[in-house]
Amino acid sequence: MRIGRRGLLKVAGASAAGAGLLAARVTRASSSTAIDPPGVLVDTTLCVGCRACEAACSEANALPPPPEDDRVLDARRDTTQDAFTVVNRAEKAPGEPRFAKKQCMHCLSPACASACPVRAMDKQPEGPVTYDASRCMGCRYCMLACPFDVPRYEYGSNAPRVRKCSFCAERQARGQKPACTEVCPSGALTFGKRAELLEVAKTRIYTNPGRYLHHVYGEREAGGTSWLYIGDLDLSALALRTDVPERPYPDLVAGALGAPPFVMTLWPPLLMGLYAFSRRRNEAAHDSEAAPAGGDAGEDHHG
Repeated sequence: MRIGRRGLLKVAGASAAGAGLLAARVTRASSSTAIDPPGVLVDTTLCVGCRACEAACSEANALPPPPEDDRVLDARRDTTQDAFTVVNRAEKAPGEPRFAKKQCMHCLSPACASACPVRAMDKQPEGPVTYDASRCMGCRYCMLACPFDVPRYEYGSNAPRVRKCSFCAERQARGQKPACTEVCPSGALTFGKRAELLEVAKTRIYTNPGRYLHHVYGEREAGGTSWLYIGDLDLSALALRTDVPERPYPDLVAGALGAPPFVMTLWPPLLMGLYAFSRRRNEAAHDSEAAPAGGDAGEDHHG
């Protein structure tokens, strides 16, 4: 393979262009959201821990049914590849349990989507953050990027996928509510437009100052999320991350997340070009050194 300086510049230019496309991808993920996206308000003071949401989620997503024994609430729980939502329990005071479900937060500016170089994880214009297994290349950058530690990988599968709540995107497309919100018997889960839910949340807080902490979790965390929480107990006790900065994560990690895809997909062609250029230069130097020796031999022969 031979490549000149002009060819090398072309390779470098292509690499730079690819990096520019990746930067545009991060920017798109940072700003992609519906004008008034759907959301869910979780009022942890109303949740009774029935876990009907877990059962509905499993049925809607063809997952194994959740454990029936409520002793699972004795330990802190996280989402898994077979459980897209889980309920956790904590005590505000002895004999005063509080419950909260955990699932993908469906960020307004999702870090997982900005980290995905092939758009397998993508923010839909309607609001949900969805996953397309047919696009996925298994890099798992989405798992590293998620500030809420939600996506899970099927390590034991021959055709592994990244698994997480899809916000029942298909149900929403048919005009239906997410399955978990449809079965909640206590009114702890309210589905609607995010802007309206924020008003409901703040109204509850300010009209009941002794009942709620003065904070709507998800209003600003990670740039804002589709799932909003209010309650009278710090949500860290209910297995939710409370150390998430307010700035959108794509803005924070654009440089760091841009480096791995660049190294994997764009750096090799550039290195190949450098190698070919160096090899061509060495061959040319070797030819120039061999030329005088060949000329002297010819003169001796004729002499």
